Amino acid sequence: MITVDRYAARYPAIPVLIYFAAVLTLVVTAVLVLIDIADRYRAVDAAAQILARLERRAPVASSEPDWQSAAVPPGSPFLDGDSITVASAALLERLSGAVARAGGNVASFEVEPERAESKEGYVKVIANCELDPQSLQGLLYDIESGMPFLFVDQLVVQAPQPNDSGPRMRVLLGLSGMWSGAGAKQ
Repeated sequence: MITVDRYAARYPAIPVLIYFAAVLTLVVTAVLVLIDIADRYRAVDAAAQILARLERRAPVASSEPDWQSAAVPPGSPFLDGDSITVASAALLERLSGAVARAGGNVASFEVEPERAESKEGYVKVIANCELDPQSLQGLLYDIESGMPFLFVDQLVVQAPQPNDSGPRMRVLLGLSGMWSGAGAKQ
């Protein structure tokens, strides 16, 4: 029976190779663990930067007394008007102004009549607009970020046609807003 001591004495390179293989395994393991730690640190740092950016945009609370005035746009969140017709006109005026600020024009519009299946108190319009492709995002931001609160219910965009004059695209936009007089008619 050959013992380990005799085998190691007969082949002295084998224990040295085993030793270097064990050390190499430990070094590779340590490097992989350090790489994993660095990746996790970068992920946590990226998440912290995103969180900080989001907190700067919309603060939940602040020690400043007027923090709400900067976070909330001025005006009523509801469409004003004594009747639904006046509220519809206010909604069309708000939409026309937003389209004009985006550099487009309203080709046609339609006020949707109230139906039994529609939500009570909401005024809805559908408008066909023409504007430049790069202005669409600004238009949607202007509509949804201002007062009164407006909601985009429908958005259909048709890319500019090559035979049309100019690079304007057609946009079908359905908007709705809550009428402030809706509670009075109930």
